[in-house]
Amino acid sequence: MIKKMAWQAFKNTGDINTYLELKQIEEVEKGIQEQNINLLQEELKNNINKDNQEN
Repeated sequence: MIKKMAWQAFKNTGDINTYLELKQIEEVEKGIQEQNINLLQEELKNNINKDNQEN
């Protein structure tokens, strides 16, 4: 979605900086998503280990 917004902003303004800024935001969002996935995987692993230790 941000990629589309970035492209539209560039087409409308002709300002490459606007496009590049929006692309940077896209990369930040991607990094946040990856961090969230890693945190959830770690939490799941910890919960599984905890359950196994209780049995």
